[in-house]
Amino acid sequence: MSPVGDRLPRIDAYDKVTGKARYPGDFQFSDALYMQVVFARRPSAIVRHIDTTKAEAVEGVVKVLTSKDVPNNGYGLGVKDQPVLCGPDSNMPDGDHVRFEGDQVALVIAETEQIAKKAAKLIEIEFEDLPIIETLDQALAEDAYILHPKMETNIFHHNIIRHGNVEEAFKRCAVVVEHEYNTPVQEHAYLQPEAGVAYVDEEDRITLIVGGQWTHEDQGQVTHALNIPLERVRVIYPAIGGAFGGREDMSVQIVLCLAAMRLSEKGIRRPVKTVWSREESIIGHHKRHHYRLWAKWGADVNGKILAAESKIYADGGAYVYTSGKVLGNATLLATGPYDIENVSTDAYCVYTNNIPGGAFRGFGGPQAAFMAESQVDKLAQALGMDPVELRSRNLFKDGSIISMGSPLPGKVSIREVVERAAIEGGWEKSETGWVKPEVKQSELAHIRRGLGFACGYKNIGFSYGYRENCGATIELFGDSEIEKAVLYHAGAEVGQGAHTVFLQFAAESLGIPEEKIEAHFSDTATSLNSGSVSASRMTFMAGNAIKEASQKALELWHIGQRPVRVEHTYWAPATSSLDKVDGHCVPNFAYGYVAETVLAEVNTQTGEVILREVICTDDVGKAINPALVEGQIEGAVVQAAGYTLLENWKQRDGMALTKEFSTYLIPTILDIPDRVKSVILEYPDPAGPYGARGMGEMPYLPFAPAVISAVEDAIGIRFDSFPLTAERVLRAIGKID
Repeated sequence: MSPVGDRLPRIDAYDKVTGKARYPGDFQFSDALYMQVVFARRPSAIVRHIDTTKAEAVEGVVKVLTSKDVPNNGYGLGVKDQPVLCGPDSNMPDGDHVRFEGDQVALVIAETEQIAKKAAKLIEIEFEDLPIIETLDQALAEDAYILHPKMETNIFHHNIIRHGNVEEAFKRCAVVVEHEYNTPVQEHAYLQPEAGVAYVDEEDRITLIVGGQWTHEDQGQVTHALNIPLERVRVIYPAIGGAFGGREDMSVQIVLCLAAMRLSEKGIRRPVKTVWSREESIIGHHKRHHYRLWAKWGADVNGKILAAESKIYADGGAYVYTSGKVLGNATLLATGPYDIENVSTDAYCVYTNNIPGGAFRGFGGPQAAFMAESQVDKLAQALGMDPVELRSRNLFKDGSIISMGSPLPGKVSIREVVERAAIEGGWEKSETGWVKPEVKQSELAHIRRGLGFACGYKNIGFSYGYRENCGATIELFGDSEIEKAVLYHAGAEVGQGAHTVFLQFAAESLGIPEEKIEAHFSDTATSLNSGSVSASRMTFMAGNAIKEASQKALELWHIGQRPVRVEHTYWAPATSSLDKVDGHCVPNFAYGYVAETVLAEVNTQTGEVILREVICTDDVGKAINPALVEGQIEGAVVQAAGYTLLENWKQRDGMALTKEFSTYLIPTILDIPDRVKSVILEYPDPAGPYGARGMGEMPYLPFAPAVISAVEDAIGIRFDSFPLTAERVLRAIGKID
């Protein structure tokens, strides 16, 4: 069987199952020191004074670092607006401000973890509290306190789409639906909290062993903050216990390297290690954004959607992080996978004193899809039309023009995906259109069953003018035939099976079995820049990079070169940034398409929503490893079930209340759907490696609206916000006040 398309077992499976795999917290050094981060633990204040005297006097404390010890005290993926350490001696303007409870203020390096934690509690910090901006309304008020003094308002990003004429189109509509929606904050809840170790190696490099999603970006952020050349920092990713976008931004990377550098300057060349607690992890890294979305959509009597207007507000929290990129996706996906000729969208990112919002699986798509799919369902109700039928009358087709004024690239398979999902869910197509099946009800009167449907599409890559690229290195050894190939690639393995797929790409492209390939992954010292493992991009990007590098290597091999070494960077098709006047652009170079049906039960006595069956249909272009595709679908469904039904983030006065798993509930084995049916379609993307599209995020997008549609079908109540906790459901049906 061809390596591409084979259900090759994961190459890291044995080590992970047996415990042989080493995660960042597993690295042990006999002479290691321990670092404890001191967090601000308040959402809005100025650090007036830090007294470290008592901490430094504790026996076993080696060093205490504060803002004065950071060469360039600012970092951030979008904008370098966050201090590495907040304090009065920062060389960053307003670097003495803390803006959320997880801001870092000081570092204690000691002989043991216990000593470091004890000393950290003795650091005396004088704060001057400032106003707390906790809600979007507070942030947007005319007299709002401005979190970042250099800004005129708390809005730090604004996207505009103007396509056609919505006001004129609304006049021609037979029905118009207008609603506001809210989506919740979500914690990534990956298994491995933030951890790492840094040391100065024999080549005088600061070597960092850590979990992340983009080795070379981590390297760049570290070297900027430390004001040293790139070659002075080596970043290595070992096994990583999950990411989902939560490891895109910095947590322990810079401060570990700062500690190793400052100790080395004092002649102390000992590794420095840290492992965060679950509580530190939850307050210390970003979350899925809370979105407030308003939409007004209209359709004619035949169900043609003529106009869509929306206003989107993203709670960006204290710093920019990846909010702008996330908002770009939400702006595009706000009108769903539908041909709508008249679109007006305004989308905003807003500063608050909450934990920053950032990348999370779906990258703005789940929030936008919830609004778009809810609007479609409400239009269908207003027209007395089946919801699948209404969708089918408006879906994209090959060459459709999106709201940003450019045509969709490649094969547009949303119609095939929706049709297959509908058939799998029991819909039948008559002469008048799609007809929803009758749902067999439980014999118990208090158990109501319903069937829901939703669909969507997802971009591959960040794009919006960023020229996506990915490097790969191939070496070939042997005499008359290839006896060994070596692959170097920086792409991170965060649980999705990427490294297994990389190996399959190399075996297919070189025409040799996987056993002949030696692979080295996720090390800035040996690999070219891969870009981030996020935005559903890595299979597409790495596959093309490995394929093209392999082709170049084989060309040299066939003309007699022995051995062969090829370094190659793949550049994706060009895109363009949003026009500031009308938003027209070419935002992305490829897309994937998805649809889901959900059969749910609602217990009207307890308010519990039980997921009986989820059918998820995805066009992945080409399933490089079908077993891994199924794993991604099932994992996304379970994670999205937590988002939709369980994960009820709470805070008060800018401080998280649900910062442990005893209060922030995530799905267990008892909460997952009874059955998940993964339906894999393969309509090749002409630009994808062997036709592959990215798909890791797609199942997430339509899940919440499909579940909420099923709940409405069961009990006749539509929810415009979630999670659908038992309490929320009972209140809606009037069982509790």
